[in-house]
Amino acid sequence: MTDEAWTPLRLITWTQGFFSRGGVDAPRLTAEILLAHALSCDRVRLYLDFDKPLGAPELAAFRELVRRRAGGEPTAWLTGRREFHGHAFRVGPEVLVPRPETELVVEAAVARLPPGGALLDLCTGSGCIAVSAALARPDVRVVATEISPEALRVARENAAALGARVEFLQGDLFGPIPEGERFDVVVSNPPYVPSGEIDGLSREVRREPRIALDGGADGLDTLRRIVSGAPSRLRPDGVLVMEMHETHALPLPGLCRAAGFAEAEVGRDLAGLPRWVVARLHGPS
Repeated sequence: MTDEAWTPLRLITWTQGFFSRGGVDAPRLTAEILLAHALSCDRVRLYLDFDKPLGAPELAAFRELVRRRAGGEPTAWLTGRREFHGHAFRVGPEVLVPRPETELVVEAAVARLPPGGALLDLCTGSGCIAVSAALARPDVRVVATEISPEALRVARENAAALGARVEFLQGDLFGPIPEGERFDVVVSNPPYVPSGEIDGLSREVRREPRIALDGGADGLDTLRRIVSGAPSRLRPDGVLVMEMHETHALPLPGLCRAAGFAEAEVGRDLAGLPRWVVARLHGPS
């Protein structure tokens, strides 16, 4: 960039080209998001004021954001937030950045909650699943567990900021849940990426917490533990909903049936890829 006057439109156009050459995803949208953040406005305002020159402090702030994004930092880290299920969630290096496909997992879980039921979210991370479920169904009790204290702090902040009633517990999967407690739905977006694929992910994703990505050699390490532990934590006819890797479309339903689930169906994301499984226990005899 030069020191001559820069307007929002000129900055967006220049940055779009710069990001395109650098391999940044969605280069124009990313440029708009970062510029709107630097100017503390929404993206519509950028085009309403498209020919208004930026001041030196604003330009310096935007330059720094562009530099960091080109260096591989996720856009959501730079803005400190990510839209998910119609709400703005705080995110940062402590948590996995929520993905659009996980919104479909929320929908699958919420749709299977009975009135006044109870939902348990495992590996809650930013809290996006638990908080979204609590906001969509205020009649339901929502409990969430997370092993990382740093991630749990972010989840609690998101729940407080959005006014969601969620009980957060620190610990590994079902560990913090008292014996005897049962839920209608257990849901999770656990680490499920096969270890050998992580180095091939985008540099932005590789910066996210490895503990939230790495699912072991076949990606099923944590999923196996969830499947084996879920039957004793679900009520009769209870449902387990898990996000998964596309290669798990055959083995994961099989694991569910072997663990005693009566049925296990695979759901597909907007790209048509198998992305989650819904498994149901037998009802009361």
